[in-house]
Amino acid sequence: MLLLNNIRKTPGATTSRKRLGRGQGSGLGHTAGKGDKGQLARSGGSVRPGFEGGQTPLHRRLPKWGFTNIYRREIAEVNLSELSKFSGSDVSLETLKKDRIVKGRFDRLYILGNGEVKKAYSIKAHKVSASAKEKIEKAGGKIELLPIPTKAPHSIRTKAKKSK
Repeated sequence: MLLLNNIRKTPGATTSRKRLGRGQGSGLGHTAGKGDKGQLARSGGSVRPGFEGGQTPLHRRLPKWGFTNIYRREIAEVNLSELSKFSGSDVSLETLKKDRIVKGRFDRLYILGNGEVKKAYSIKAHKVSASAKEKIEKAGGKIELLPIPTKAPHSIRTKAKKSK
């Protein structure tokens, strides 16, 4: 049985430290295993963390300010449970923004099926999940799928540059 009083270290787990510079016969005398001359033979002779031998280090080669994808699409995901807060019956991205259910700048509207539908909604969205579609149609509502926009958002900026 293994108890605290009979625990032993595995053979080879501990080794005695190298005694450097103790004469030629020790095998680690004279240069103490550091070789002849050079930076690594000197006291304090090592390179700082991140040093790449004079090459511009990685931390200086990488950009420091992040990355913004100009083709990014912002998707407003709305659950059916959130539609209960909606006052109207015509649901679109514009009406949801007006009613402050969706806040911010969004390109697309996705309707997700979490929650229950109390009344018939007329929905205009870019995508509707299968469970949401089933619940909306069961409540007597109808769905119109909008085409997904294909224009890149930066096209506005390129037109502005050309007009200058």
